[in-house]
Parts: sequence; C-alpha cells; structure tokens
Amino acid sequence: MTERVKIEDILRERIVILDGAMGTMIQRYKLTEQDFRNEQLKDHPHPLKGNNDLLSITRPDIIKEIHKQYFEAGADMIETNTFGSTAVAQADYHLEHLVYEINFQAAKIAKEVAEEFTSNEPQKPRFVAGSMGPTTKLASMSPNVNNPGFRAITFDQLAEAFKEQARGLLDGGVDALLLETITDTLNVKAALFAIQELFDETGKQVPIMVSGTITDASGRILSGQTAEAFLISVSHVPLLSIGLNCAMGASALRPYLQVLNEKAPFFVSAYPNAGLPNEFGQYDQTPEEMAREVEEYLKEGLVNIVGGCCGSTPEHIRAIAAIAKKYEPRKIEHYWESKKLDTEVNYHRI
Repeated sequence: MTERVKIEDILRERIVILDGAMGTMIQRYKLTEQDFRNEQLKDHPHPLKGNNDLLSITRPDIIKEIHKQYFEAGADMIETNTFGSTAVAQADYHLEHLVYEINFQAAKIAKEVAEEFTSNEPQKPRFVAGSMGPTTKLASMSPNVNNPGFRAITFDQLAEAFKEQARGLLDGGVDALLLETITDTLNVKAALFAIQELFDETGKQVPIMVSGTITDASGRILSGQTAEAFLISVSHVPLLSIGLNCAMGASALRPYLQVLNEKAPFFVSAYPNAGLPNEFGQYDQTPEEMAREVEEYLKEGLVNIVGGCCGSTPEHIRAIAAIAKKYEPRKIEHYWESKKLDTEVNYHRI
C-alpha cells in the first residue's frame, strides 16, 4: 500500500491534476481503418475504426505520445486508454477475446510513461489511473420504452466484465482504478463488487476512485440519483475519491460539487467537459475560459483532483494546472483514521 499513502499525502498537500480527453486527442491523428489493425487483426471480419481502446495494441506509439503530452502539460495522473475495454463494450467489435490484452497493454504503456517522468522529476511523482467506463448497457433501466421491466444485462454479467478489465489493469501496473462517467449506480456497484472480489483473490489492492455524470439540469445521473444519493450508494467502499465528470461544462457542475464537498468523507474530483459541444459536436471553449470556470471550484475549496473530460486537451490542462498552483486543496477529516483502518485497508464486500 505504499502507493496509496503517497497519493494521499500529495492530495493533502496540493491539488492533483488529472489529464484531459483521450478521444479528442486521437481525433487529431486522422486515423484510418488500417491504424486499428495489426497482423493479428488483419483479417478480422468486422470494422474496427473508432475502437480507440484498440490503439493500445495496434498504435501504442500514438497512445504513448498523448500520455507524454499530458504529463508535459502538468498532469500528475493520467488515465489508461481503456474507457470501453470491457467484454460488454468490445462485443460491438466482436473483440471480447482481447479484453485482458487491451487493458494490460494500455496500463503497461501508461505506467512506462509515468515512470519515465517520475524518474526525471522525482519531486513530482506521476501516477496512472485505470479507466473503467460505464459499459454500453444499463443494469437498472430498460432500453425498451415498451417493456420497462426488460434489462439488457444482469448484475452478475457486469461484475464478470468489470473483473476481467480490472485484472488486466492491475497486472499492467496501474496505481488506482477509476470508475468514471457513471450513469447507472447499479453498474458501478457491480464494478465495486468485482474489484473487491479481485482484491481478495489476488492480494493486490490499489485505491478506487469513482466519478459520476450529472446528465442534465435536474442534477441527477441517468438512473435517477441526486449527487448526494449517488454518494451514499457507493460509500460502503473506502474510496480514495468521489467526483463528477463529463456531460456538462465546469460552471454547470459547481452546485453538485458543493454537495459532495459538504457530504463526502473522501477526496473530491472534478473533470468537466470543455464547455458544451456546438452544432457540429465540437468543443469551442478555450483553455483560458475553461480554467477561469474551474478556478471557481478552487476559490471555494471544493476539490482535491481536477482535470478535463470531452473536448479538453493538453492546452486546457496546462491552463488549469497553472491556476491550481495558487490554491489549497479541499480539507477533509482523514477517512482512514476516522474508521480506525490501517494502511492495509480491508475492502469489505458489498
């Protein structure tokens, strides 16, 4: 648990900077179908273009370059290129058999870059968070408006998929697991169950971070929970952080971060979109504009971790990192001490 203590120590000292969007950066490379194929996949019968997670295997040079750009911009922590790397999501490309390899290789690439930067700047250690997205199916809602009782996936199926993903990420060397862009609380509960089960089986433990997505002005995630209800639903696990990302620009997230700041016994994270997309689906918010909006969180002491989601780039992260240096992190009671837990945290099952 050495890495856990180090991450916590840094979070208490200063605001930690997370990276920005991976997909936005990949779009800059104007990739073709061939970039998503290698010798192993040259005869794969289904189109693969757009399966960005696959690039960790077919174009690792691109993924490594993007990670480097975010570290150079001031990020303390980068996310693996694995947002859609579960069997549930990879089924769209008929690549369920590659899930472990995709996660392992993505984690390995990110960790290599992080270790390189840490070696060059020991006073500023870099970390890797294993990105675990919500999958393409919801456990608590029906995709069929004419059959509200139907479910496209079960809790057990989700848990199995998340467990396989987490195993690859852990074996690849991530420092934390980040369950992000959560739209269905039951999905994240399946992921938490799977991770804790994997910890029990392997003896490996890393910090767990959770980030939900407020979908509209109602202040709720898609499955109906308010920010406070979402927090309560996942607080049975000793998380490193709870937060919000995606869906909205920085200013729109502020009231919901205020709720987490008031209620959460964990560190709080926020990585909003670079504003809202225009009519062409592009994000126009400049790095300076986004940094000014994020600064409002910092003035109020709402967050410990801040970064960017859709539309954000190394330029956005550089602007945010420069402003974050001026502010103190959010203060919380030491959760582990308050629960009388030692550094070898016992992750109780759900």
